[in-house]
Amino acid sequence: MPTTSTPERTHQSAVHDAGWDYTVGSPHLRHHRVNARVVDACRQVVARVLDRSGTCRVLEVGAGHGAFTDHVAALGAEVHVTEMSESSAALLRRRFAHNRRVTVTHDPTGAACHTGPPVDVVLAISVLHHIPDYLGATRALVERTAPGGAFVSYQDPLWYPRRSAGDRAADRAAYLLWRLGRGDLRRGAATLLRRARGEYDETNPSDMVEYHVVRSGVDEEALRSLLAARFASAHLDRYWSTQSPWLQSAGERLAPPNTFGLIATGRLPR
Repeated sequence: MPTTSTPERTHQSAVHDAGWDYTVGSPHLRHHRVNARVVDACRQVVARVLDRSGTCRVLEVGAGHGAFTDHVAALGAEVHVTEMSESSAALLRRRFAHNRRVTVTHDPTGAACHTGPPVDVVLAISVLHHIPDYLGATRALVERTAPGGAFVSYQDPLWYPRRSAGDRAADRAAYLLWRLGRGDLRRGAATLLRRARGEYDETNPSDMVEYHVVRSGVDEEALRSLLAARFASAHLDRYWSTQSPWLQSAGERLAPPNTFGLIATGRLPR
């Protein structure tokens, strides 16, 4: 069963502490069109299950501060949230203290989300690139998905080796411009240099929290193949995203995709 290492758990808690603002570095939270894309995908799969069965059990892995939890709970789903960061889990408990549809589990090892009763929908939003064995983690999550259920993952970086040199260069430039706007260009440049060298530092939160730094992104085709074998439909949604608000609009029109989502529906009988 895929779990996280002690260094990663330490850095996740340190980086995503009580004062952490997920929105700053998260295009799916920061930009309206990207956010709407993710919200629509989550709502649609949950609404289909509710229309079919009248109830929907949702497992949301790594919910952060609950930006998407609200949307699916408002539809009438029962949402079980897991969160690796202790401070984020505590915030989620306070935020949803009076919502009986939402339960929160602090999951420091990543193991809790793989055990328990079957669920109808799994949501993994901006999560897979944090997990070293993301394919193994996805398999375990699919095993918890009931027949007819769905798996939704969004906002993970495309597999770098499939992207052109120019595409990757534009992506790096957008990242550095965002860092420049934040006043921490040096940190961004150091991160990109480690990526180019293929280095991995367990003492550095940037490397431990963002595993795609050394893993060359997330293999979206391998994930689609995995899901296609277990679901009636597995749709891959490639799109452009960047942290910079003033580059996002231009990138959506002109830049090649650098990010992806996966929507798998109709979980096949085991």
